[in-house]
Order: sequence, then structure tokens, then C-alpha cells
Amino acid sequence: MIHNIIKDKPTRLFIILGGFFIANALIAEIIGVKLFSLEQTVGITPANFTLLGESGLGFTLTVGVLPWPVVFIMTDIINEYYGVKGVRFLSIITACLIAFAFLVFYLAIHTHPDDFWKGSQAKNGVPDMQAAYTQILGQGMNIIVASLTAFLIGQLTDALVFKKIKLITGEKSIWMRATVSTLFSQLVDTVVVSYMYLYFSLHFSFARVTAIAITGYSYKFIVAILCTPLIYLVHIFIEKYLGKDTAAKMKEAALKSS
Repeated sequence: MIHNIIKDKPTRLFIILGGFFIANALIAEIIGVKLFSLEQTVGITPANFTLLGESGLGFTLTVGVLPWPVVFIMTDIINEYYGVKGVRFLSIITACLIAFAFLVFYLAIHTHPDDFWKGSQAKNGVPDMQAAYTQILGQGMNIIVASLTAFLIGQLTDALVFKKIKLITGEKSIWMRATVSTLFSQLVDTVVVSYMYLYFSLHFSFARVTAIAITGYSYKFIVAILCTPLIYLVHIFIEKYLGKDTAAKMKEAALKSS
């Protein structure tokens, strides 16, 4: 039976798409505790603007945004061929796996460190490996509730908006349903995770959190538009892989699913 499952092209495609979806979401959660300066990264002077009375602000982003373009594309492609149920199924599995990962991190942090390992990287500027390990992986514990809440709400918003637009446009305007659904979902995701994590958990100032949310959403807005050609390319590849008849039947069934 397993051979039949693996040989079935729609099933194999779902596994591949789901694998990339889950892997990138999990990676984004793990690395997302770092904030970086977009201006300095690309080699330009920080913007240094003032917002809501707080000065010295710039285009600050979480590195968790780096793998998210893949999640954007996977979400829309899965929605196109497997419907809202497919996106919901993978989103719930992903949330459970993220929670499991953080549970493992928690257990790993609380094991007693080997004395040699603890000071083994002092010459590289890390005098206490246990403290560094705890700070990087343990800091993610504070974000888990915010990120999982934002992730689930954002993904379900994306799926529902995508379906509503497709019901109106039919097979036309792939760019519209892909881009608009992403812009809606990422607005929700950015606002929820920014204020729940940075404001309520880390106690950043309201102005700084607002600046980070605005710049983060602006980045996602631009990326969503730039990813549009990639979505068309993935569609072409899938149509060739599945065959036009199978692809058409899958899209019709996906649209009819609740």
C-alpha cells in the first residue's frame, strides 16, 4: 500500500509542498529571536527616524522573515490544489511540531552542561556556552505563544481570503489571489506577533514595536509582490508534473472544499 501512496503524484506533491512549508516555518521560529538592521545589512546608513516620540529608529526586522517567502508560496500553492482544508491541516501539524520543538529545547537547556564544553569557546568570545545556548534557544520560549497564535490566525486568514478571491476571479488573476491573501494574512501575523512578543513579553516601547511592525510588514509587502513570478513558475511546473486534467480536477475539488 505504501508504494501506491508514494507513486500517487498528488499525494507525493502534497508531501513535498508540506515538507517545505513545515521546514521553513520551523526554521523561522527558531532563528526569529534575532533582530537585524536592514540598512546596515545592505550597506547603507540607518534611517534614524522618529515615531510616536521615540527617535533613533530604523528598518529593524526579525531574521525570521528570511525564510517566510517560501511559506508564502507554499501556502498559496497548497490552497490552489488542496484547498482550505489542506492549508488548515498543514498549519495545525506545523503548530504542533513547533510546540514540540520548543519542548525539546526546554529539556535540552535544563540538562546539566559538561564543564569542559561550558568554557570551550572562550577564545572565540563566548565565555559561557550554557548561557549562550540558553539565551538563543531559551529566548524563543517567550515568543512561542505569540508566534503560534499569529501563525495559525495568519495562515487561516490567507486560506480564506485566497478562496474568496478565487470564487470571484475563477482561474484568472493568480497574482491577485496570491498577493492579496498574503498581504491580509501577514498584516494579521505581523501585528499579533509584534505586540504580543516585543511589547508585552520583552517590554519594548510602543513606538519601537510599532516601527518594527511597520517595517516588517513593508518588507513582507514587497516580498509578496516580488514572489508573484515565482508562483507562476511553480504553477507551470506543477501543471506539467500532474498533467492538465489531474491539475484541473484537483483545483476544482479544492475550490469546492470547505
